[in-house]
Amino acid sequence: FYFSYGFLLLVLHILNDAIALEHVISKLGDNVTLNCTYRERELRLNNLRVYWQIADDPEQCSVVHTLISGQDNESEQCIHFKNRTQLFWDRLEDGDFSLLLLNVSQSDERTYKCVVMEKTEYTKKINQTDVVLSLAASYSQPILSGPVRNSDSTGEEVTFSCRSDNGYPKPNVYWINRTDNSVLPPSELNITYHADGTYSVFSTLKVNTTSNMQIECSVENKILQENLSANYKEESNDSSTESHQNLERSGRGAQAAGIVSVVFLIGLLAVFACWLWRRRSSKLASY
Repeated sequence: FYFSYGFLLLVLHILNDAIALEHVISKLGDNVTLNCTYRERELRLNNLRVYWQIADDPEQCSVVHTLISGQDNESEQCIHFKNRTQLFWDRLEDGDFSLLLLNVSQSDERTYKCVVMEKTEYTKKINQTDVVLSLAASYSQPILSGPVRNSDSTGEEVTFSCRSDNGYPKPNVYWINRTDNSVLPPSELNITYHADGTYSVFSTLKVNTTSNMQIECSVENKILQENLSANYKEESNDSSTESHQNLERSGRGAQAAGIVSVVFLIGLLAVFACWLWRRRSSKLASY
């Protein structure tokens, strides 16, 4: 009986100290809210201490924001977070200690912890929430450049290029042959890091041409679950030849119609001239 009772107390203690874990995704340069709430009972702000800290690198300065007895305390706040953090004052008495972080950058991509301490007879921790912040930025629509082919170039090696810019984090790039949905290995893949923290990607693909090519370049951002694609589709040579022949037929038809119109106009002029000559002749005869 005593063993079961002691085990139950241990389980309750572990559950009471359980740490809530949240994941938040934000785009670079945006403002993001890191959630931390405690609503099990009413609290008095004067008895509380709220600490927002970096949880995954204790060796560096870890103080993000501190609230002591209802007042902000910036004495130990890391320089990196100066003037970039604030609590929601109208929510504190409701047990909402969420933190607003302004203008996020790559260096903010960390795991944070919110620790709420209450002082009554003694100081104790009543709540802890860990928040994992992941950052992302959408890539631009890929630009796919295909080869300029001659009608008899089937079987020759050609090069495609694909480019997309200003995204984060590093993307996955896929080349796909849409005629059979097979994935093709890139011939070249270059990822460039920019001063604003974003990446650009440039990739090429070398393949032998076929009579009906359908190539797709796809840029994937896993964090945002975005997959942007650009397609290259070339009609077969037969279709191109047929289109060319149709254009030639249309041109010859227009030329023939023009000739008929000119002949008809000349005929009308001849009839009119003949009518004038006869009329003039009849007038001379009357005299």
